[in-house]
Amino acid sequence: MSTPGATIDQTLPKGTVPSVIKAVQILDLLAGAREPMTLAELTHSLRLPKSSVLALVSSLTRTGLAQRAANGSYQLGTHLVDLAHAYLANIDLTKEFALTWDALAMLPGEGVVLAVRDGCDVVYIAWRNGKLPLGVTYRIGMRLPASCTATGKSLLSTLPDEQIRALYRGTPLRQLTPRSHKTLKTLLADLHGVRQKGYAIDDEEVQEGMFCIGAPVFDSSGSYAIAAVAVSTLKRPDDGHREHPAIGAVLEFSRILSKRLGASVKLR
Repeated sequence: MSTPGATIDQTLPKGTVPSVIKAVQILDLLAGAREPMTLAELTHSLRLPKSSVLALVSSLTRTGLAQRAANGSYQLGTHLVDLAHAYLANIDLTKEFALTWDALAMLPGEGVVLAVRDGCDVVYIAWRNGKLPLGVTYRIGMRLPASCTATGKSLLSTLPDEQIRALYRGTPLRQLTPRSHKTLKTLLADLHGVRQKGYAIDDEEVQEGMFCIGAPVFDSSGSYAIAAVAVSTLKRPDDGHREHPAIGAVLEFSRILSKRLGASVKLR
């Protein structure tokens, strides 16, 4: 098992502690793995001596940031949940997300999520579960490819094409279903439409049978989105052939949330 970009950058800025960078890379590998990873897999992915990786992962295990299974493999530890909750508790964005959605009382059957972008991925930082069997269970810290998701495409749409090309240079687009974007060309064309409409669609690109509508969220700092919201619902036969009834709700939600965060937006 190997992960692109796992090799330690030898040109680290002055004052950077290499062992901390390596430890974080181990956490990133564990976060991206579908199953716990063995010491051999971590060593191969990081291209470091086995003894160094063992020392790092043992330290992470001792602090609760990683945990060792009975068979000797490693996975993320529960202390990360404590840190995530402490971090999110201090973010006004997640509080405003919950307050705004509850106040609007829209689309009670559908689930709604809040996500931020981290490189080519989106990371989910808040959600409200719906009543529909979507086949996807959102959770804090969950990552998905930005190119597949309604939130990810909403966030990418606020970047210039040149920056998006640079972001994906040397990084192939990940496909979760046959409907996921296969090339940067089709993704850029999709994002052009998102900019025109103000919202993005995930039409069975993450999960077959699921249809999502997302919109960017801004604050007072500028024109680039700081987050995105999306509503997830079941795919219907006529989706894509007429305007979905949830589009208006998603746009209103994103605009009100942006307004509460200090953005200069026009509300309906």
